[in-house]
Amino acid sequence: MANSSQQSSPVLDRGRRRARTKVLYSSLAGTTIEWYEFFIYGTAAALVFGELFFPQFDKFTSTLLSLSTFAVAFIARPAGAALFGHFGDRIGRKASLVATLSIMGVSTFLIGVLPTYDAIGIWAPVILVILRLLQGLSLGGEYSGAVLMCVEHAGPRRRGLYGAIVNTGSGLGLILANLVFIASSGASGDGFASWGWRLPFLASAVLVIIALAIRLRVEESPEFAAMRSSKELRRMPLVDVLRGHLRPVILCAVAYLAAGVTFYMAAVYALSYIQNQLELSRNTALAVVLLGFSLIVIGMPYFGLLSDRYDRKRILQLGAAGMIITPFIWFPLLGTRSFWLMLLGFVVLFLPFNANYGVMPTFFARVFPTGVRYTGMAVGYTVGTVLSAGVAPVIATYLLEVAGHWYAIALYMSASAVLSLLAGVFLIEIKDDQPEYVEVSAPRTQATTQPSPTAP
Repeated sequence: MANSSQQSSPVLDRGRRRARTKVLYSSLAGTTIEWYEFFIYGTAAALVFGELFFPQFDKFTSTLLSLSTFAVAFIARPAGAALFGHFGDRIGRKASLVATLSIMGVSTFLIGVLPTYDAIGIWAPVILVILRLLQGLSLGGEYSGAVLMCVEHAGPRRRGLYGAIVNTGSGLGLILANLVFIASSGASGDGFASWGWRLPFLASAVLVIIALAIRLRVEESPEFAAMRSSKELRRMPLVDVLRGHLRPVILCAVAYLAAGVTFYMAAVYALSYIQNQLELSRNTALAVVLLGFSLIVIGMPYFGLLSDRYDRKRILQLGAAGMIITPFIWFPLLGTRSFWLMLLGFVVLFLPFNANYGVMPTFFARVFPTGVRYTGMAVGYTVGTVLSAGVAPVIATYLLEVAGHWYAIALYMSASAVLSLLAGVFLIEIKDDQPEYVEVSAPRTQATTQPSPTAP
């Protein structure tokens, strides 16, 4: 009894709160930097990479090839999810997250110093693709690990809020990327195309060092630490996931489709669409996207907080249902070419998106038991990104070229939302009073007759 009273003492409670806050800040900082580095590539691919690394093609083909290199990273993300998910479930969430951030930082910096096609010929796009693959490998393990660190530290009353706050790292990373590009695009004449675009990539080195310093100071996830102490670690988490949790992995992938398509259409394709189709300036495109994505930073924590009080699954489904309609409002508002009406289009687009994507990290985390949670969530999420986010800008570019109108793109976005809504119906969240290990009885590091439920 002494131990119980001691565990609930005000001093220890304050210590737990400080530890949770530190984990929240470190996860948010690391995820923001990872997404910043990921998105500066997407921005550069939409704005200048076509002419720098694929100059021998016409404008449409070079743009398509440039956006295709953006999609290449998504091929590596499932591999990164399996690799870092394995180490995250075997060694620890923290060690895996340090590795993902380091790989992303190095590959991004090298893109910033990469010679163009005019300097080294075909090797320029080849090396560019390799470095982009490394970025994808890193991000494949980053997102799920950062979410899990917060969700597993937060406890049942704050899971949704903490997961949603970490999720805003995607929006913050994009905002930071756009701000840096707006600053660097002020280079006069051909300055932006020759050297200005490199500055955001080179600046990432400083950001990575800061984020690593923060991340190295956090404590390991208490749920993982408890599982490691009780000798319940899985020997092959990926095998266990494929044997006993394949259905929720597939459902998570499909449930992500709408959010992935919407996010990357707004983040990447919109830049090209506003410039090339609406014939507005690069700074106008960047400013609209920048202000539009600030809505994510505000909206997602609100829906995350709601999910700690109300049905998280229902919020996920309502968000997907809303995204069936919003593309048909977004494109006409963009077509007005009025800055404020275009911004209103992003407001409409992101309202249901914030509901869906804001609760997604915590909901996905609670679909899998602790022993395979990192691997299951990471693989499901990243497979979804391959099927949606990675190809969305390329598909949109192709559809517009073939159909000649935004209707085809809107139908594509709407169809992805229908699939996500259906998948969300069949996903089931593990409740705190349910035994976690009910599907897989594969060998662990040490056999146990009845694993103890992990404390929130």
